[in-house]
Amino acid sequence: MKSISNHDMTLSKVFLSFILASILSLGCAQAKVHYHKWEITYQYKSPDCLNKLAITINGQTPGPTIYASQGDTIVVEVKNSLLTENTAIHWHGIRQIGTPWMDGTEGVTQCPILPSDTFIYRFVVDRAGTYMYHSHYGMQRSAGLNGMIVVKVPEGFKEPFSYDREYSILLNDWWHNSTYDQATGLLMPENQFKFVGEPQSLLLNGRGRFNCSLAASGSCNASHPECAPLKLIVVPGKTYLLRIASVTSLSALNFEIEGHSLTVVEADGHYVDPFIVKNLNIYSGETYSVILRADQNPTRNYWLASNVVSRKPGTPTGIGLLNYYGIPHGRFPPTAPPSGPLWNDTYYRMKQSWATRAHPNFNEPPPAKSNRVIILLNTQNRIDGLTRWSLNNVSHDFPHTPYLIAVKNKLRHVFEQKPPPETYDIKNYDINVPPPNRNATRSNAIYKLQFGSVVDLILQNANTLTANNSETHPWHLHGHDFWVLGSGWGKFNPEIDPKNYNLKDPIMKNNVALQPYGWTAIRFKADNPGVWAFHCHIESHFFMGMGIVFEEGVNRLGKLPTSIMGCGQSKVGN
Repeated sequence: MKSISNHDMTLSKVFLSFILASILSLGCAQAKVHYHKWEITYQYKSPDCLNKLAITINGQTPGPTIYASQGDTIVVEVKNSLLTENTAIHWHGIRQIGTPWMDGTEGVTQCPILPSDTFIYRFVVDRAGTYMYHSHYGMQRSAGLNGMIVVKVPEGFKEPFSYDREYSILLNDWWHNSTYDQATGLLMPENQFKFVGEPQSLLLNGRGRFNCSLAASGSCNASHPECAPLKLIVVPGKTYLLRIASVTSLSALNFEIEGHSLTVVEADGHYVDPFIVKNLNIYSGETYSVILRADQNPTRNYWLASNVVSRKPGTPTGIGLLNYYGIPHGRFPPTAPPSGPLWNDTYYRMKQSWATRAHPNFNEPPPAKSNRVIILLNTQNRIDGLTRWSLNNVSHDFPHTPYLIAVKNKLRHVFEQKPPPETYDIKNYDINVPPPNRNATRSNAIYKLQFGSVVDLILQNANTLTANNSETHPWHLHGHDFWVLGSGWGKFNPEIDPKNYNLKDPIMKNNVALQPYGWTAIRFKADNPGVWAFHCHIESHFFMGMGIVFEEGVNRLGKLPTSIMGCGQSKVGN
């Protein structure tokens, strides 16, 4: 790219060259460039039959699915026509090797796209799989700015499964009040604090069904075509690959197809040693591919069902239809939609996590040891009367100058230089009671990682400010895939639990769940030059400070593109 100097042959270029050479060696045709031109606007939409403002791409939500093959280049020209709001788009699961400035994370890798401005994203999709994109500015993701990315294997590559056709299913939760209402409630003092609450609807490919008789205000039309249930048409005896992604802002979900089993074959772009489930637990930011066989009675249709788990449900089941060919389109099944497993059956969900292991033919075992261990206690706290989420008693803030720009240009004054804490008082802290120290501190400091080092992250869950309550947190790492080494209940024991890590065939992912009162251990290589966010993928939790940032090998990067600048200390003249 022009933004990298000719005389500075960075490791990023080596990575890209290796990736492209590997693809071509498989007999793939020359990599293609896929161009997209998007305009981001507010539009009145009726995804669950109630008409409200949504953020759309070219007038639609979810946005258009991006299709490409491994090694292809994606170019997206984004015009921000939101009038009064900035925006930025994150390409979730795409590692951005060699292009960290295209990660689309406002405050970390770029300045936001201002109203009426246009920004061009350009990056290579280096791994086949199922991914997603969404806004990474404020709480815009829950307003509808999201979509899917499907990356096919290169020509001549044999996947470890076969199918006749594929479908993509994007799962989401949906509120009737605006993200401004939600954000304002989260920023209120303790006696006025208002959580976002449970969503009004669950959407499948942007389609849900709200009971219009319950609509307090606004226009609700149960026959609106935008809220007609999703229909997957299948032919008896055929096999289908379902690419399933969750872009929810709050809800952990359970997805099932009435009467049919599902075989899990891929998770976050990595092949899984296949296993069969009745239904699939999926957390915000996760993607799975499953095999469905149309092997049931073909004289009727069946429900697609999405249900909330891990929180006491306050939202009706999200529904769609598995429509057997020959049955009238849209005919509802004679049964009630499946209600899913018990919402608080954590063991049921844990079993799926433990069963998700690398496919034996595509297994890349992790390094035997790590160079650094960071233990992160997840707690809910107060700061100056505000409710915040914290890690090791520190709640994260973002500076006005994106970290990538600040680190590369040695603008050390724009964020705190004292390193954030790497552990907590493991011996004495009781994770089963509300925090004894209700107050936390704010910081915008980041973790500096030695380039090429191996890092272990231990996520430790605990009680919130409410007695007898601990919440599920899906954690997403930008710029990397990581190995899921293990998980369990109770307090992580650094002397005992590492002895039981799975170092043989752990699955690699970019998103992982931390269960109530439990722990999760992951390992990754700090080998992608850039600055990368690691955060809870629940929109409100991240908004309230539940995240950290890593810096690695920025000195290996060439000159940064000027297109990512223009805010804070990166303004012209500063």
